[in-house]
Amino acid sequence: MNTNSDQVDLACEEAIRNPAEYFARVRERGGDVQWSDAQRGWIVLSHAGCESAFREAETLSADRTGPFARAAARHSAAFSVVVELLAGWMNFRDPPVHTRLREPVRASFTPRAVSSLEGDIGTIVDGAIGAFPDGVVDLHSAFCRPIPASVIAALLGVTGLEAEKFCAWSDDIGTMVFSAEPGAIVEGPAIAAATGFSEYFSGLLARERANPTGSILTALVQHASDDLSEMELVGACTLLLFGGHETTTTLLGNALAMMIERPGLQEWLRAHPESDGTAIDEFMRTVGPARAMPRKVAKEHVRGGVEMKPGQTVYAAIVSANHDPAVFRDPGSFDPARDPNPHLGFGWGLHYCLGANLARLEARIALRSLLDTYRVIEAAAPLAEVKASAMGFGRRPLPVRLVR
Repeated sequence: MNTNSDQVDLACEEAIRNPAEYFARVRERGGDVQWSDAQRGWIVLSHAGCESAFREAETLSADRTGPFARAAARHSAAFSVVVELLAGWMNFRDPPVHTRLREPVRASFTPRAVSSLEGDIGTIVDGAIGAFPDGVVDLHSAFCRPIPASVIAALLGVTGLEAEKFCAWSDDIGTMVFSAEPGAIVEGPAIAAATGFSEYFSGLLARERANPTGSILTALVQHASDDLSEMELVGACTLLLFGGHETTTTLLGNALAMMIERPGLQEWLRAHPESDGTAIDEFMRTVGPARAMPRKVAKEHVRGGVEMKPGQTVYAAIVSANHDPAVFRDPGSFDPARDPNPHLGFGWGLHYCLGANLARLEARIALRSLLDTYRVIEAAAPLAEVKASAMGFGRRPLPVRLVR
């Protein structure tokens, strides 16, 4: 393993600020699979390599219940509720549990099912814009956060102030989910969030069994197999809520930050509404929320010319794959009309994001409505620096002045 200072580091400043050039140089220097002391694991850098890593569940496991359990050993006994909750997250499980958790709700997120929500999403977006305060508006708190939360909360039968409470719980659970060292997090907020989710969704699941509402929860209760525990069902509900708003909130914020910093992009998007769909995918490619997805080596094998041992960590570097010149022409540029655009922002294969269709639709409606309502969207103060880790990327707050 190469241990010099030239090693790849997914969280270094250049990898965050100039990924196309950084990862091009890294790949040229050391190949498509490299060891990183910073991430303490193998980094898969090419688009083809990441696709392969996402597909091959037998050699690379997505199951994170083991690492979460080891993290629990460094916390109090009460922390076990967090681990039990996350065991119901399908993206942290391998088949057959992954299949049992995903199948009951899969039909709710097909293109046809999602397209039927367009009118409801438009109403939610209009309501958010109509509630903007006078003067400076923080688009993160007033737009990016409430819209996805309201959409997924409505699908789950959660309304009103409960939705905001769940957003706060999701933020606290997110510290565990996105941490490279979950054993080192402050446990109190995560325990409180997991306990809150567990109590609330246990009640909702009991309601659905007694009086089905026809919601996603109904599908989960009626079609979930008998060998799923109550806590796994609660975890599945939590993932739908967390994934249903966290990813889209961050996507909207990152896209708006780019638009605010590039007024010419705003003008182009206003003039080309026919490119809304391709623009959303280009935002996902260049500033999507996910930068890498971790896997554990399940079987000894050779990948990218290196020997991988069971138990080692492997990161599928989405941020590098999405700037791979073997797949994307001029990968360092933002092209809102790029088509095709086979980015890996929603993952690939078995763990492809269940809510990808919903996230695309929400982002398209939300950004188009904002652009059509305001002819000027400009920063009211310097935007916050990018907050990024090996796995995530986001911009907040977003203080702006809006002119109709």
